[in-house]
Amino acid sequence: MNHAIDADDIVDMAAHRLSAAIRARRVSCREVMQAYLERIETHNPRVNAIVSLRDPEVLLREASACDTHLARGRYLGWLHGIPQAIKDLADAQGLRTTQGSPLFAGQIARRDAPFVARTRRAGAIVIGKTNTPEFGLGSQTYNPVFGATGCAYAPDLTAGGSSGGAAAAVAMRLLPVADGSDMMGSLRNPAAFNNLFGFRPSYARVPGDGEGELYLQQLSCTGAIGRRAADVALLLATQAGYDRGSPLSIAAEPAVLAAPQADAVAGKRLAWMGDWNAHLPLEPGIAGLCGEALRRFDDLGVIVEQAGPDFSPQRLWETWLTLRHWLVCGSLHPLYADPERRALLKPEARWEIEGGLRLSALDVYRASAARSDWYRALDALFARYDFVALPSAQVFAFDKRTHWPVEIAGVSMDTYHRWMEVVIPATLAGCPVVNLPAGFDPRGRAMGIQVIARHLAERDLLQLARAWEAVAPWIAQPPPGG
Repeated sequence: MNHAIDADDIVDMAAHRLSAAIRARRVSCREVMQAYLERIETHNPRVNAIVSLRDPEVLLREASACDTHLARGRYLGWLHGIPQAIKDLADAQGLRTTQGSPLFAGQIARRDAPFVARTRRAGAIVIGKTNTPEFGLGSQTYNPVFGATGCAYAPDLTAGGSSGGAAAAVAMRLLPVADGSDMMGSLRNPAAFNNLFGFRPSYARVPGDGEGELYLQQLSCTGAIGRRAADVALLLATQAGYDRGSPLSIAAEPAVLAAPQADAVAGKRLAWMGDWNAHLPLEPGIAGLCGEALRRFDDLGVIVEQAGPDFSPQRLWETWLTLRHWLVCGSLHPLYADPERRALLKPEARWEIEGGLRLSALDVYRASAARSDWYRALDALFARYDFVALPSAQVFAFDKRTHWPVEIAGVSMDTYHRWMEVVIPATLAGCPVVNLPAGFDPRGRAMGIQVIARHLAERDLLQLARAWEAVAPWIAQPPPGG
C-alpha cells in the first residue's frame, strides 16, 4: 500500500474521493480513522459538534477490521471504513439518543433507525452523534445536555439548527459527510451558515423510523449535508429507498440519485422569490449577497426571473403554526402530562404543546386543506419554471448565546421560529430543496440560496448543485484556523 496521503489531506478530501482512495488501498481505514480522531480532539472543542464520541481505541480496532475485510476482497460499499456520526435525534444502536433533553440523557438506543442501518451496511463506522437542539425544536443548536454548537467559520456564532452539529462537523472537517433531518430548515440554514450543501429530499424519499409516525408526521424528513454535491448525492442514495415499516416511503431505485449526469443546466428557468413581495424581513446584506450569487447562474445559462406563486404568505404561516403545533403536541404530550417532566421541557416545547391542545379537529382539517392549496399553487409556478428559490435564512449566523432573534430589520418576531419563516414553503409542499452556498459577507458570515424543485425531482437539483460548484469558488474556502 502506498501511504502518500497525510492526515491533513485525508480530512480535507471530499467523501467520494476518500472512498475511492480507500478502495484503491492508497490509504488505510485505520489511517483515516486516526486522522479524523486527531482532528476531532483538536478542533471539536471549538465548535462542540460531535457528542457521545465512542472510545477511540475501539474505533481504531473497527477501522483495522475494515482493512482486513478489504484485503480479503470484502468491500462493503462506498462508506467502507469512513467515520460517520448520527444526528442525536435518530437511533444508532448502542449509542445514546438524548434528543438534547435531560429527560433522555441516559437513553441508549436498542436499534438503528432504517437510514442508520443502511449507512452501516454501506461500510460506515459510527463514531458518535452530532449535536442538536432539544427535540430538534428551533434553528439554533443548543441544549442543556451538551451545550451550544458554534459555526465552523466563527465558533462564537451559532451553527444553525437543528442539524447544526452535523453542519459544523462537516465544515470543520470532523466528518467527511453527514446525515441530518429537516422540518423547518434544519438541513438548510446550518448548511448556509457553514458554507455547505444541505439537501432535504421529497417527503418519504428516505424512510422514517418505522414505528408508525409516517401517516401523520409529514413535515420532517432525513437528508444529507456535505462539502461537495457528489457526496450529498451518494449519502442520499444510501439513505433512500422503500422500507416496509414506513408505508409511505418511496419505492423508486435510490441508486439513480448518485448517478452522474452529463446533461447541462443551460436553458433551465429559475423563479427568484426573494423576500416574497416584502413579506419576509431580511437582515441587511442578505439580499445583496444573494443577488451577487444569483448572477453566477448566468455563467451556467440558467435564466433567473423575479416571480412567485399566487398564494398568501400569511395563510401559509398560519397553516404552518397549526400543523406544527399539532404534530409537536402529539409527540411530546406524554412528557407534558407529567408535571415533573414538564418542568424539564424548554419553554418553546411547552408553547408548542399548549398550542396543540387548543386546536380542534376542524382546525387541523382546514390547515391540511390549505397545505394542499399551497402545493397546487407552487405546482402551477413549476409549469413555467424548473426551480423556485429564496434565501436560506433571513438572518446571518448570530451569537450562539442568543436563543433566537427577537427582531429582523426592525420587525419583531412573534414566535421563537418566525425568523426562519423563509423555509416553510418547501417543507409544506413536500418538495426537494437544496442549499447552495452563496458566499460570505464582509464580516466573514456565510449565507445560502435554497432552491426548490418539483416533487420527486431530486436528480434535477443534484445536477444543479454539481454545476454550481464550477461557478462558486467560495465553496472551497476552509474555516479560518482550520
